[in-house]
Amino acid sequence: MQRTMLKSKLHRATVTHSELHEYEQIQIYNITNGERFTTYAIRAARDSGIISVNGAAAHKANPGDLIIIATFASYNELELARYAPELVYVDADNRIMDTRQSIPVQAA
Repeated sequence: MQRTMLKSKLHRATVTHSELHEYEQIQIYNITNGERFTTYAIRAARDSGIISVNGAAAHKANPGDLIIIATFASYNELELARYAPELVYVDADNRIMDTRQSIPVQAA
């Protein structure tokens, strides 16, 4: 059996242009306006901090919007035994501040 699980998440990145693994399918959750959409990753210069939304997707995000970028992958039971997502937290300039392999337990 295959299970689809969160593979990675880039949390609270800032869109720098309205224009991961290159060409990999990504889910984008726009914290600023509530939009959610699927697109694919395009490479930017390493350490540039560029998060650009291009083409038709550019209508769903504007420069300055905060977004979450997530990828998902299918894992078999053997892979799930070693499974842990890669969670990346960035600052206002999209520079890595922290990485984790679990989301904190939610409490009331």
